[in-house]
Amino acid sequence: MDGDLRRRTKGADHTPPSADDILLDVQNFSLVLGGPLYQLLRRAHMTDDALALLRQRILVISLIAWLPLLVLSAIEGHLFGHAVALPFVFDLEVHIRFLVAMPVLIMAELVVHQRLRPIARTFLDRQIIPEAAVVRFDEAIRTAFRLRNSVVAELLLIALVYGVGIIVIWRQYIALQTTATWYGAPAPGGLALSPAGYWYGYVSVPIFQFLLIRWYFRMFIWTRFLWQVSCIPLNLVPTHPDRVGGLGFLANTVYAFMPLLIAHGAMLAAQFANRIFFAGAKLTDFKIETASTVLFLLCLVFGPLLVFASQLAQAKRTGLREYGTLAERYVQEFDDKWLRGGAPADEPLVGSGDIQSLADLANSYDIVRTMRLAPITRDAVVSLAGSVLIPIAPLALTMMSLDDILKRLFGLMF
Repeated sequence: MDGDLRRRTKGADHTPPSADDILLDVQNFSLVLGGPLYQLLRRAHMTDDALALLRQRILVISLIAWLPLLVLSAIEGHLFGHAVALPFVFDLEVHIRFLVAMPVLIMAELVVHQRLRPIARTFLDRQIIPEAAVVRFDEAIRTAFRLRNSVVAELLLIALVYGVGIIVIWRQYIALQTTATWYGAPAPGGLALSPAGYWYGYVSVPIFQFLLIRWYFRMFIWTRFLWQVSCIPLNLVPTHPDRVGGLGFLANTVYAFMPLLIAHGAMLAAQFANRIFFAGAKLTDFKIETASTVLFLLCLVFGPLLVFASQLAQAKRTGLREYGTLAERYVQEFDDKWLRGGAPADEPLVGSGDIQSLADLANSYDIVRTMRLAPITRDAVVSLAGSVLIPIAPLALTMMSLDDILKRLFGLMF
């Protein structure tokens, strides 16, 4: 708390931060440890600075969203009853949303916190940030902290959830309008909600949507932080073996968001399952939705890394020019020495270091030539796309039997 107060005071009077303040900001970098909900959970002793008590948070939040629905549906006779086409027990969407996707969204906070926390320190340890720009780098971290801790931002997210997420998206596009369910029945004026439906629509779904949209806001903070860093003239080395000038460590950051993509895949699978089993749809009817969601999520996760494309492209052009000039000088001298009679008569060609130096120079030039314009790898793209599709894969059993699927898989493999 003292460190936070000191940083706020220095920011208020525009005093440049000290080296200790900068080090503290770098060590405490996190997209997760802040905001009114985080502070509320701390006061309720459901988390701490290390995001401990994960199971307690998952249990309490998930049960607040799911358990009242079970109780109210049982009271109304919509738990197993035949009075509605979709009883509560058979609503796969609600169970997957609150008992699978929601816990994964909560668990993702710990994963992202642990995986991204060393990132700010790595920029300094690798000397990618010039010494003269360290204060500017620290300001980018502080801006991220201010957005992360913003009370106004989370209030706006709540308003967005109820103003758009519930009234428009859930009621108009997600809730089943033509079938009597445990949470509502078709009516001339729209969907008539049951008591369980009111809790579902105005408590459970908003909690879930808030947790989800808050992740989008965190992705915005992450993107803005990287963009501010990319505006600093970075010390990029064209011959770095990671082929992204030394920014290769950022390629692994995308795996931190894999739980977020798995949660989206589970949500898609839940929606598809309800429409397949209770509305007569087929899995192939959702090809566009699936492809659009995968593309959106890949852009969401990989998009922030594209902010370095301009500097990486400039480093590549500079490297090709400088190493091309160096290579030209070297090969000219090599040619003059070994092919034009410039070498001393007593110097043997076998064992000479010139050949190895020529190979090393060619290897360095090849690294520069193959530099990528973003710290993005094909393996990461495939892995994250797969994490969205894996929860949907079991629905393939609605199209064909497990035996047929296995036969086709083995047919492709052998």
